[in-house]
Amino acid sequence: MAEEIPQSTESRPLQSVAVRGPNQTSRYANVSALTARFANNIEEIIESLGEITVILKREGLVELMTFLRDEPSLDFNYLSDVSGLDLGEFVTPRFAVVYHLFSIKHGHRLRLKVFLNEDDAQIPTICEVWKSANWLEREIFDLFGIDFIDHPDLRRILMPADYEGYPLRKDFPVRGY
Repeated sequence: MAEEIPQSTESRPLQSVAVRGPNQTSRYANVSALTARFANNIEEIIESLGEITVILKREGLVELMTFLRDEPSLDFNYLSDVSGLDLGEFVTPRFAVVYHLFSIKHGHRLRLKVFLNEDDAQIPTICEVWKSANWLEREIFDLFGIDFIDHPDLRRILMPADYEGYPLRKDFPVRGY
């Protein structure tokens, strides 16, 4: 037996209620300034579940990252993570480098992706923009073999110096070489 919901006799205007949750759009930056200034560098902007991902070309990466850090309306002053991604040896482009930025002042988040072909797996370093990128880029180099151009100390960080291969590549043998 279904219960009847009492109807109110008062008419009230609908109010917008701010809901706090993991996919809240206001947590993500307005990237319209990027599209105007870096139209040649941006391949695509994806908004899904309130999260914004900007797909970039590697050319102009350092300039774009510097703009994201220095522009007062964006103020992405914290590089929370840089990660590598291997999409598989039968996919072109095979690799992606993913940057996760956060603005402490505005509480905004932004994800940026740069896709790389296997035969040209290199990307400019952003160590001059965020010093914390140093170890994160070294980890990606060590585990995926992606080269960071002009990195101040690009050498293995987790694997032995004489180790051959890159363990997080999908074509790496499960039991090693």
